[in-house]
This record gives sequence, C-alpha cells and structure tokens, in this order.
Amino acid sequence: MTDQGAKPLSRSIGAAQMLEDGTLVLDLQATDATGRIGDARFYYPKSHKQYREILDHLGGLKPGESKPVPPWPDAR
Repeated sequence: MTDQGAKPLSRSIGAAQMLEDGTLVLDLQATDATGRIGDARFYYPKSHKQYREILDHLGGLKPGESKPVPPWPDAR
C-alpha cells in the first residue's frame, strides 16, 4: 500500500563539510523555474547563531567529514 499524499524524497541541494576547527562549509546549488542555476558557499563558524540549527539539519558531522545537504522544509 502506498500513501497517495506522501511527497517523493528530494535530492540533495549540495554538500557540507566540517573543517578541523568545527566550521561548517556548505556548498549549495539551486535551480529556478527557467533552469538557471545558482551556486553559493556558506561558512558557519561555531560562534554563528545558526550553527546548531545547521548542524542538526545535517544530522551531525565530525571534523573532516562531509555529507549531502538535504533540502530544508518549505517556510510557511
């Protein structure tokens, strides 16, 4: 049985890595409705106010580790 209301799993929106000092580096990519692609790199040092939120969204990360970044839920 399948859930007709379930959303399909979304693909990664980029990659994240944790530097040796704990800084999070996110390389993200987005595509708009016309197919234009935008890339951005974000740095989140441990002192950044969103650091814990980002780390939790990634499901944790250790220094030297990298992983795909899942999409954030749509803001309401």
